[in-house]
Amino acid sequence: MKLTSSVALLAAVGAQAHYTFPKTSVNGQLSAEWETIRITENHYSHGPVSDVSSSAMTCYQRDVGTGAPKTVSVQAGGTVSFTVDTVVGHPGPLHFYMAKVPSGKTAATFDGKGAVWFKIYQDGPSGLGTGTLTWPSDGKTSVGVKIPSCVANGEYLLRVEHIALHSAGSVGGAQLYISCAQISVTGGSGTLNTGSLVSFPGAYKATDPGILFQLYWPTPTSYINPGPAVVKC
Repeated sequence: MKLTSSVALLAAVGAQAHYTFPKTSVNGQLSAEWETIRITENHYSHGPVSDVSSSAMTCYQRDVGTGAPKTVSVQAGGTVSFTVDTVVGHPGPLHFYMAKVPSGKTAATFDGKGAVWFKIYQDGPSGLGTGTLTWPSDGKTSVGVKIPSCVANGEYLLRVEHIALHSAGSVGGAQLYISCAQISVTGGSGTLNTGSLVSFPGAYKATDPGILFQLYWPTPTSYINPGPAVVKC
């Protein structure tokens, strides 16, 4: 009985550490939940994506084919923040990607499929080699990214992704928390070279060193973020 209770307690604690990204904030204007962000499959459970080959890797949408009710406007060079429900409760890297909406589509109707994504932000840990890693997003209730000043004007999907590595020592153990916001960018120079675009799924493999990662032992001395390099103006 005591063992069963302990297992149940651990499961409950693990579930409480899960999270979603349900709101955006731009220029101090906070959206309603799932107003500018496509409602995700985990909006109740807060559970992660664990299969990097799954179609859920695109935007983790509950209602595939249905966009969010609104698209938020942001000036190139400005910041878009995502609120976290409740906090980033696991250690791991934070990534942001953008995908330009093609002609004939809107941010609300674009499915984000195919090689359309470029990375605009990634972070890594401090404390490598010490046995105690810390990540910039640890415990955050909001995470944000600056939209490159050199992007082209137009509508985009903005994809936030946090990879929890506490169970990533075996294949399928990494936990990915994902949401896609719909944004409309103005004031960009249009000079950004995005390089080779990637797709979700497709950008990651389950055995990539940033996905299959032993967080605790042997003591990590390096971390390689999965996916492409961050684009720069």
